[in-house]
Order: sequence, then C-alpha cells, then structure tokens
Amino acid sequence: MKTRSALAVLIAFSINAIAQNNNTSIAAYTQAKAPLRQNPYIELPLGAIKPQGWLREMLVRQKTGATGNLDKLYPLVMGKRNGWLGGDGDLWERGPYWIDGLVPLAYLLQDKELIAKVQPWIEWSLKSQRADGYFGPSKDLGPEAGIQRDNAQDWWPKMVMLKVMQQYYSATGDKRIIPFMTKYFKYQLQELPKNHLDHWTFWARYRGGDNLAMVYWLYNKTGDKFLLDLGELLHKQTFDYTNAFLNTEMMLTDGSIHGVNLAEGMKEPIIYYQRHPAAKYADAMMKGFADMRKYNESVPGMFGGDESLHGNNPTQGSELCSAVEMMYTLENTLSITGDVNYADHLEKVAFNVLPTQIDENFIGRQYFQQANQVMITRGVRNFDINHDGTDLCYGILTGYACCTSNMHQGWPKFAQNLWYATPDKGLAALVYSASEVKAFVADNTPVTFKEETNYPFDETIKFTFGSKKAVAFPLSMRVPAWCTKATVKINGKVQQLASAGQIIKLSREWKPGDVVELTLPMHVFKNTGYENSVSIQRGPIVYALKIGEEVKQVKNTVDADVYGDSYTEIRPTTPWNYGLIKIADNKLDENYKIVDVKAVSTYPWSQANAPIQLKTKGRRIPSWQLYNNMAGPLPFSTIWNFETAKEEEELTLIPYGCTRLRISQFPLIEKR
Repeated sequence: MKTRSALAVLIAFSINAIAQNNNTSIAAYTQAKAPLRQNPYIELPLGAIKPQGWLREMLVRQKTGATGNLDKLYPLVMGKRNGWLGGDGDLWERGPYWIDGLVPLAYLLQDKELIAKVQPWIEWSLKSQRADGYFGPSKDLGPEAGIQRDNAQDWWPKMVMLKVMQQYYSATGDKRIIPFMTKYFKYQLQELPKNHLDHWTFWARYRGGDNLAMVYWLYNKTGDKFLLDLGELLHKQTFDYTNAFLNTEMMLTDGSIHGVNLAEGMKEPIIYYQRHPAAKYADAMMKGFADMRKYNESVPGMFGGDESLHGNNPTQGSELCSAVEMMYTLENTLSITGDVNYADHLEKVAFNVLPTQIDENFIGRQYFQQANQVMITRGVRNFDINHDGTDLCYGILTGYACCTSNMHQGWPKFAQNLWYATPDKGLAALVYSASEVKAFVADNTPVTFKEETNYPFDETIKFTFGSKKAVAFPLSMRVPAWCTKATVKINGKVQQLASAGQIIKLSREWKPGDVVELTLPMHVFKNTGYENSVSIQRGPIVYALKIGEEVKQVKNTVDADVYGDSYTEIRPTTPWNYGLIKIADNKLDENYKIVDVKAVSTYPWSQANAPIQLKTKGRRIPSWQLYNNMAGPLPFSTIWNFETAKEEEELTLIPYGCTRLRISQFPLIEKR
C-alpha cells in the first residue's frame, strides 16, 4: 500500500506540474544563451498543444494499442525484469525507446494511466545515478534468448534516456532533472577522453547528435560553460556527417551506412551549427537530403535501407525505425534552420510512410515496407538483411524487435511540433493538423489558437484566436513548396496571396474571435524516380494503385519465440502490373480526376476509409510479373515499341498511407 500511495503522489505531482510548467510565462520558452545561436523557432512545452481530429485518434489508438500496453504485449523485454527498472532482464536500448514515445503520448493526452506507466522508469533512472554522475544499468549479465543483456555501460541507450528526461522536464518542470543531467554530463566530460563514444558499440558514434542536442538544451537552461567543452568533445567523436555529405560518395553507395544510423545521426551537423553557424554545416544537411532524394528515395520521403543504404529501387525495404527517426531529425532541423523544405519533407513521411507501416490497432507493424508492395508474405526478398522472411509481415515481433520498441515516438513528436514559439514573442504554425495550442505571446499574455482542418486531405485550414483581451503579436504560417499560390483571409477578407515555399507573417493586433483562413490549393503533379518511373502526388500525399486484398492470419508454429506467435499476410486479388499513360505535365489535373470524395473519418488511413480517390487510365504490362515474392524488375520508362495490353483500363489511386498492397512508382507507357 505504501508503494501504491507513493506512486499516486508522484502522478499527482506530474499532472500538477504540467499545468504549472505550461502556464507560467513566456520565460518558460527556452531561448539561446550566447554563444549558442538563436533558433528561428522554439519548441513549446510538452502539453501546450492538444491534437484534435484524426491525429488525436492516432494517439488514442496508440494508448489502447502497443504504446500503452507494451509491457503486456512484450513482457519479456518491457516487463518488470527490464534493467531500466532495476531488473535482471533487457538493459540496452529497447526500454528507453518505448519510454521515448510513451512520455510525449502520456502528456499530450494528459492521461493518468499512461503517466503512471512512465513514472517508475523516470524514478529508477534518477535513483540509479552514482556519485560520479553515471546512471542506468551498469553490469553486464549473461546471455538469454530474446533480450539484450550486454554492453550495459554503452553510451547509446543513455542518449535515448536523456531525450526522455528532457521531454519529462518539458511536461512537468521536475526540478530534479536539471542537476541529474548536469551531473551526468560532467561524468561524460571526464570519461569520454578515455572511453570514446564507440568504446562499447559503434552505435553511439553514429548517433552522437542526440547526445549533443541534449547538451545544448541544458546549456540554454543553466549556462554552465563546461557543457560547451563537452559539446566539442562529442562533435569530435561523432561520425563526420558533414564531410561524408559534402566530400564523399557515401550517399551514392549501397551498403555505405546503416539506415537508422543515417536517419537518426544525420542531424548532427545542424545540431552543431547552433554553436558554430558556419555555412558548411547547413550546406551539408541540404546536400545530404538532396542526395538521399536523388539516389535513394524509394518510399515517399524515405530511402531504401534494409538495413543498410540500398538505393531507390521501389522494391527495396525501408525500416520503420528509420521513418520515426527521420521525422525527429526533420523536426529538429526545421526549428534550427527555419527552412520550410524540411517541413514539406516531414509531412511527406508523416502522411504517407508512417500510417501504412503500423496496423490500424497500433499493434502489428512491418519491419520493412516497400514503395511497390504487391505481396506481404513470409519469404526471402532482395533485402540487405532477411529475418527468416518475416520482414514485410505485420506482427509484434516480425523482422526485428527494435521497431516494436521505437515506433511509438512518431505521432506524439509530430503532434508536439505542429506549433512553435518565435523569438519575437509570437507563434508559428509550420506543420498542419487539427489541434489547439495554448501559449504565451507579447508581454506574457496567454492566448489560444484552435486549428480546424482535415488536412492533408483538405486544402483549407481555419485558425480561431482566443484571449481575454486584444493583443499584438506575429503569427507565422508556412506555404508548402507544392502550393503555387496560397490565400490568407482574416475574418472573411482576403489579406494576401503567397507563393510556394514562403512563410506568411501576420503582425497585427488580434482580437478574441478573430478567424484566419489559410487555403493551400492542391494540384496533381508527378515525381520521376527509378528507371524513369513516376509517382503521382497531390498536395503532400502520394497516390498509389488500389489493389484487392486477401488477408490471412498465420499462426507461427516454427519460431514464435523470435517472431511472435502470429503474423498477418496479405496477397493481391486484383492485377497490379499496370503502367500509366504518359501525360504532359500541364494535362495532369484533367487526366487524374478526383472522385468518391467522402468525409474524413476519425481514422482515414485504410483502404475502406480513404477520403479521396483519383481515377486515371493505364494498361497492363504482361511481362511485369512476380519475382522473389515481390514486383519484378521495373520496366524502363519509356521503352520504344514496348509490349502492353491493347486496351486501356480505368485505374483507381488512393492515398499511399491508406494502402497495404500498392504500386506507387509506375512505368510510363505511350498512348496508342
């Protein structure tokens, strides 16, 4: 009873603290201390943004699904034996990974039950800190099937737990976190010269940017000069992404880097840029992303990485861990650079990649997904790594269990980055989804904006201002690169038009009830990729062929201890081997007709609930057949005198995120 009472007190403390921390003053929004550079956008405290609409539904499904119940669904690793709870079980990355998603979910929903699950992990980590500053599991244990019990002292899992602590502080203002992190960073400064980031494993060397980000975050809180010295040491010991992007062929070379290391670690140049704002660091980020898109993008916004970098063939796999880590990297990069191209990229991953790779109950997930995915079955494919053929199947443990643990951060951190504070004491909406934000502007005036929209399926976003009094401050909004001309209305009157890639800044005195309407007209356009194939995009959404599905639940009687006791297979029941008719760019809108538009449901990410369909024409390609349980080699576009079916057929394309089977990169064929 004493333990239960103590936990209840801690939970009450956390809930009260979130109210205090998020409603104190504008001073709570950390701004840079010299010599760190002031970023153009500042993250709001966790809990200041309340997702609404379908995004809130995604978070609720996480609560009722794996994120809220991973201790029950994956008890071997996430149960009481976990080393991050003081047990004799798994002591490496998987526990911290789960909590890295559970903390923001708990406080975005302000859910007492989820906060109760978070708290023991926080408390044990705090109590584990030694006099020298070290924290976390410290003793390697003997091998045991299904869990990771070695490399206890590795720097890498602590980096994840530092992110947890930073988010927890943002939500609660718990005063124990600052001295805890300070003490650990002093330990790092003392130990890293002897035991480098790659002393125990190579992972920390590639992912040191996360460690560096937390060091700079703490410096902006305390101003402790030793943190700047630690930052230099971490930068020196982290893999040199700046040089790799600017001066090597790493991004052009298959197998040159592990995919998750790339997605997570590539933020390091721009993190370091805050201390040393030399152009080469920002240039390295831009070139790294440009080369990723040119040479490796297969899945929309993501790269072939199954597990190592593997080019842009649309049948290469893209790992779920890479998707959520890429989103986090883009969120960091957007706030530091202010470059709205990173927001475009973030939305592309969020609205296409993430919804399809996790099932609608937020339990089963794919380890890899393919841009052209026509058979989800257990079988060997042309991946860099095969986990006994289970990598495409939906399941709790199919493929590899790192994604079971790490998938939880995607939607909560996306929701946390819908809105930002700005150094001129205003607000910015840079990524769009229905939400409500409570924040301080101007001279500590509390205000709200209610954002109403069905974006990314709808073109209009409505913001309603709330406050007890009129107040003057700037509101910034992004115009995506795909939108040629945006319109802004205030209280029904057109204020301005804006072009692609701009930030609209409305500096005015806002009165309670003021309404801003941002309209982002969407048009159909195409992207050219592997073998001159094309993908079809409208707004931030890529559209893919709708394919009939035969779903089969498979009981695993072979290796359930490794890949789970069951998994889902899906086979096509309709043809998939179509090419699209070649159409001039200025004729795309009239040849891709929007049909069957229906109300956006609270869960739009399924074939049955797809809010929008596009109808177009195509012809079957008889020679394009299955190979290794997947779509065979993609026909080159366009082959002269290429053999196709004689008759054109009407094809239905639906949002990529609503598909499980799909063709999203199509061969082009000449119109007869």
